[in-house]
Amino acid sequence: MNRFRSDSDPADFLPLTPVAFEILLSLAEGEQHGYSIMRAVEERTGGGMEVHAGTLYRALNRLLSQGLLVELEERPAPELDDERRRYYRMTPLGAQVLRAEARRLERQVVAARARRLLPSRGGRS
Repeated sequence: MNRFRSDSDPADFLPLTPVAFEILLSLAEGEQHGYSIMRAVEERTGGGMEVHAGTLYRALNRLLSQGLLVELEERPAPELDDERRRYYRMTPLGAQVLRAEARRLERQVVAARARRLLPSRGGRS
């Protein structure tokens, strides 16, 4: 059951776990099923983050209970799909939380650059 309201403050959900952030980032491109989310994360991170099925579905269930995702009831045509697949879509609240987390992470990168831990935007440190 969703214990958060659609008018919840996105900051209440921060910080997101890396897996939750990657799931929401994948769903920013549109609805997907679990396996396609796993593939998208691995591809986007160049294999740097591999999300296993158990981790993925625990995170999906948490995001569903928080109201950041919904599971879709409508499905592609049966001949184009496997009936075992579950499809997910990010909610408007999920999109707000994703943007808030991206801004939070951006502030951390700015702080790391200010301390010369990362190169400046021009590529020189």
